[in-house]
Amino acid sequence: MPQKKTNQTVKKKRAAKGEYGAQQITVLEGLDPVRKRPGMYIGSTGPDGLHHLIWEVVDNGIDEAMAGFARRIEVALLPDNMVKISDDGRGIPVDKHPTAGVSALEVVMTKLHAGGKFGDGAYKVSGGLHGVGVSVVNALSTHMKAEVKRGGKIWVQEYKKGKPIKKVRAVGKTKETGTVITFQPDPEIFETVEFSWNRIVDHLRQQAYLTKGVHIRIYDERDQRRAYGFYFEGGVAAYVQHINRHKQPKHNSIFYIEKDVPTQAGDVPVKVEVALQYTDEYKESLFGFANNIYNPEGGTHVVGFRTALTRTLNAYARAKNLLREKDENLTGEDVREGLTAVVSVKLANPQFEGQTKAKLGNTEVKTAVEQVISKYFAVFLEEHPRDAEAIIGKCVLAQRARIAAKTARDSVLRKGALEGLTLPGKLADCSSRSPERCELFIVEGDSAGGSGKQGRDREIQAILPLRGKILNVERARIDKLLANNELKSLIIALGTNIGEQFDLKKLRYGKIIIMTDADSDGAHIRTLLLTFFYRYFSDLILQGHLFVAQPPLYRIQKGKDVRYAYSDGEKEEILAAMQDVSRKKKRENDDADGEEGLPGVSIQRYKGLGEMNPEQLWETTMNPETRVLKRVTIEDAERADEIFDLLMGSEVAPRKHFIQTHARTVANLDI
Repeated sequence: MPQKKTNQTVKKKRAAKGEYGAQQITVLEGLDPVRKRPGMYIGSTGPDGLHHLIWEVVDNGIDEAMAGFARRIEVALLPDNMVKISDDGRGIPVDKHPTAGVSALEVVMTKLHAGGKFGDGAYKVSGGLHGVGVSVVNALSTHMKAEVKRGGKIWVQEYKKGKPIKKVRAVGKTKETGTVITFQPDPEIFETVEFSWNRIVDHLRQQAYLTKGVHIRIYDERDQRRAYGFYFEGGVAAYVQHINRHKQPKHNSIFYIEKDVPTQAGDVPVKVEVALQYTDEYKESLFGFANNIYNPEGGTHVVGFRTALTRTLNAYARAKNLLREKDENLTGEDVREGLTAVVSVKLANPQFEGQTKAKLGNTEVKTAVEQVISKYFAVFLEEHPRDAEAIIGKCVLAQRARIAAKTARDSVLRKGALEGLTLPGKLADCSSRSPERCELFIVEGDSAGGSGKQGRDREIQAILPLRGKILNVERARIDKLLANNELKSLIIALGTNIGEQFDLKKLRYGKIIIMTDADSDGAHIRTLLLTFFYRYFSDLILQGHLFVAQPPLYRIQKGKDVRYAYSDGEKEEILAAMQDVSRKKKRENDDADGEEGLPGVSIQRYKGLGEMNPEQLWETTMNPETRVLKRVTIEDAERADEIFDLLMGSEVAPRKHFIQTHARTVANLDI
């Protein structure tokens, strides 16, 4: 017993000193299940899962940087869909693992949940979206090579589909330290193995903002050679400046603070880093991160920030008589209008809700963020009186708009709740009252609405036709939104209410499906609707309720053979197949009786849903057994926010530049 206690004491002392050796590698379970069920470990086998392989390896370098051992991370996209990722950290340990009996490098690369992030490991804080580690990347790669610079030597091991080819061996000497991982994703696992340059650049830029002082470079060594580098000393303050680059700030100074807050347990302190700036926008752009992981549903760090922000602004406004005595206090909704903020926390043992880390649950983080904002944002307001006055002025205008909107909302929605206001007259509702089965199709115009109403499954499918193009909510407050008849009808049909009264549990339809024409007008209406849902019903998107229908572009008929094509490429494939069938039949007929010629091919280009009869619309676009639906997701909230602001906001110059840049890449343009 005394010997065991001594060993535990030694381990704790080593961990406290930041030692990183085989003792710090904890093995939790094997690697065999990964190739059988990859979606369980990386989310999907589509583009998200593919790029997640890069994120997992990069996160190991980020962890080294957050621990103070790395300053440089490089990502290179190579030919044949290979990726090479390197860092100048301490290097993965290569000495013999005490329980596994092989090199710690082999353990890390071939055992699931093995690494310094578990147990009394080498990291005080660490990221990793799913925490599955580089071993999963190895398992899902046709080939992987690990190179470690450590202890004066270069160590190498190669793998095939997660299995080591040879033992770890030294191949040279070096004075440097670090890790280089090269891998090639397995095309048998993934739907595509083509990496997106823009997606990787956006992700690495975000990581550089969240890990200030680290150099991150990305190289594209495929057909189009290019390189990009990121280095930000300003941390999340630079991130806020980046988010607001196309917006008009209400004040010049960006509030920024970075503090370590001790916890009651006396463990590793919580590092709180926050930056904020107000703009003349009507929406809030707030991004919460825990250990560099984006939390789309917020969590305790976001709650603590919002609580302290509202309290601090009210206290300042009262003290400086910027709020009249008869005025009510500013609400959370008031102080969030036009706010751009990044709240980043780093902590030892993050508690997340859900496998994808959507929400942070640590209660001590709420207290830590609240303390930091309450103290230091109050100091900022005192030291920047002009900025403070501009911020309070913005919040007061938002308060007045909220009161006006409340009056409008009450007239629209409260009456319906209390007096049994019927659903919109143009809504053709379904008979089922089971939300998880019900679907709401939002269509443009009476013609498409008529076809949809006749062709639908009346039990589970409802049709709501909209007249014309709806209001662009990017440029309007909620009071104007509620005065718009089309949007008013849509809000009532959804049943969830809006704003602070929003209640997802009251959603009347499990699927909300945008079904517009396949032309430029239809695309515009679809964009307006997506803007509406993103700004006011983002929870519907996050919970997977919003979809876009995919009506066919062409109806192709040859004799009795009728097929539908959903793209130009699919049309060409169908025509080629029909031609092959025609040639075969012609040969058979020629051999039989010499008959010549076959009926021609008829191609109908659908520009509107109204051109389809109800049976065709049902068969191609509405039938759950045969239709194609695209679920709307928010892969990168910051990027999505930027695109909506760019395309739908009030600034003309950035939108003009975007259109000029991308005009030549448009495949189909309706003139």
